Amino acid sequence: MLMSNINKKLREIFPCDLYLVGGAVRDYLLNKSPKDLDYTTASSPDFIEKSIRDNHIKPYLIGKKFGTIGMKLDGNYVEITTFRAEKYKENNRKPDVEFVTNIYADLSRRDFTINALAYSLQTEKILDFFEGKKNLDDKIIKSVNNPTIRFKEDPLRLLRACRFASQLGFDIEEATLKSLNKLSYKILSISKERWVAELDKLLLGDYVEKGLNYLMSSRLLNFIIPELSLQLNYNQNSKYHSLTLWEHTVKAVGLANNTDINVKWALLLHDIAKPFVRTDKIDRSNYIFHAKLGREIVLKTARYLNWSNDRTKIVSNLVENHLNEDCFLRYFDNKAK
Repeated sequence: MLMSNINKKLREIFPCDLYLVGGAVRDYLLNKSPKDLDYTTASSPDFIEKSIRDNHIKPYLIGKKFGTIGMKLDGNYVEITTFRAEKYKENNRKPDVEFVTNIYADLSRRDFTINALAYSLQTEKILDFFEGKKNLDDKIIKSVNNPTIRFKEDPLRLLRACRFASQLGFDIEEATLKSLNKLSYKILSISKERWVAELDKLLLGDYVEKGLNYLMSSRLLNFIIPELSLQLNYNQNSKYHSLTLWEHTVKAVGLANNTDINVKWALLLHDIAKPFVRTDKIDRSNYIFHAKLGREIVLKTARYLNWSNDRTKIVSNLVENHLNEDCFLRYFDNKAK
């Protein structure tokens, strides 16, 4: 069953009920290799730490005050967390952590049903209190319980919903999407670094076009990269383009499979300046200097998103030169017309 070798060793280390939770269970049910090995238990952090030390393994204690102890096992980093509930104060994303004694309470605090599954190492059964397996079968991203409450607790979940749509190709469930659209402005309470971490994963998703379209339709882009929001339904009025500006941008990003994340960012931003330089003629519109102005907007965006110097240099140069025949972006730009 699920990662039997690691689970067997964990059962030997911890003489208590232990559950694999979250993305690892989801990925297993989707026949994917699990990445994050997160476990949960009713036992206290002190007990977890002692059990690890008793087996001559080094514990990682940076998250202990939140109930999480880390360890390395067979070359894999594993985290074990005491069952917990989270209580959020109004307008405060950082919760007060309260340790609880049952797995249901722990799973009920999680973001989406497909991430609220647990696998018992003792019974080798999957626990599913919120129809997570059904939502996996139906390819649905659905909030655990009330979506408005879930998003207000941690507005990063607004971006995570779009990111999972990009990675899994799933649709966002109607009530969850309604709350996502209504609360999109709350993304401004989240740090830019956390935005970028989610957006990187979204841009590298196998279904990136779906993820990007959710970013646009939810108005999240209005707050993250406002200039891009102008591309929606923007008629380019060009003999070279049959698509709207946003459709072209999304298609260009989608065509660049297995490319570097900086290339993905450059494709997302390559035409960002077009609405600002447009000149209209009788039968068409021109966008002279949109690549040059695009570089300047990318530099401003890079400062806003706290990009590294390396990313800023690479993406801004690609955008500035994307019309050149020898530029890597040119192929995807042309193919997306």
